[in-house]
Amino acid sequence: MRTFVATKNAGKLAEIRAIFAGTAIEPEVFLGYGDVLEGDDDYLENARLKAQALRAQLRVAGIEAAVLADDSGLEVDALGGRPGVLSARYAGADASWDRRLATLLAELRDVPDAQRSARFVCAMVLLLPDRAAIETLGTVAGRIASDTAGPNGFGYDPIFWYPPRGCTFAALSPDEKNALSHRRRAADALLAQYARH
Repeated sequence: MRTFVATKNAGKLAEIRAIFAGTAIEPEVFLGYGDVLEGDDDYLENARLKAQALRAQLRVAGIEAAVLADDSGLEVDALGGRPGVLSARYAGADASWDRRLATLLAELRDVPDAQRSARFVCAMVLLLPDRAAIETLGTVAGRIASDTAGPNGFGYDPIFWYPPRGCTFAALSPDEKNALSHRRRAADALLAQYARH
């Protein structure tokens, strides 16, 4: 099924393509996609906003297809769940990822390992041309490392320590991360619902 993805994030797009490879959903990019103003409270609502915006932009271009959007974030328990929905805007909307990582590590400098629990969250929305929307949520638990580690991934992957593998997400290969990530869990739930429709 031809499906356009509501993102300009190259790392996210690569993961989505890898995760959905070989399934009924064939992710594509619409070069005219324009970002939307996201809210501050809810992953699913932000994913809906992105999906609805892209669907409207596709219709203006005369394209009728499915639309896939996600919104994800990192929740740190010692910070009351921050940065959460604001993960991509943490330390300022124009901050670099290096700056975001450094800011988060500085906030946790005096927090012991046992209190550095965290989770990645991903909400996914699939808008179908002729069926009801499918909405799912996926999470993966870990903790915040004391420093960055690993050459792969993007975003907060270099500081997200995943205990079952004994390393950060950025130290996993792309295939390893895509097999167990929050995005994979949301996608698996979405595909299961799609198969039942």
